[in-house]
Amino acid sequence: MSLRVRGEKGNQYLVVRAVGRIVFSMEIRVALATCRQPSNLRRTLTIALIVGCILSIINQGDVIVHGDATGATVLKVCLNFVVPFVVSNLGVLTGDRTARE
Repeated sequence: MSLRVRGEKGNQYLVVRAVGRIVFSMEIRVALATCRQPSNLRRTLTIALIVGCILSIINQGDVIVHGDATGATVLKVCLNFVVPFVVSNLGVLTGDRTARE
């Protein structure tokens, strides 16, 4: 761990740099616990379901309607649901972090 004092336009603040996996793994545990809270999980899954359906219709709708879907299409449709789930969880984590500061 290293400590430094930095100044920026007359303001000084302390910079703490923690090196090691313990801090990182604790942050991951807190993040996962926040994302697994039922209220957050309900919200993020709802967002993923709605946005994933819309993205799937926009991006792969014609392929599915014409019956030309392949394994790659299935993977793309699954990713259409995973991406909004991850993004909405990042929003939850950002909001949680902002509320704690």
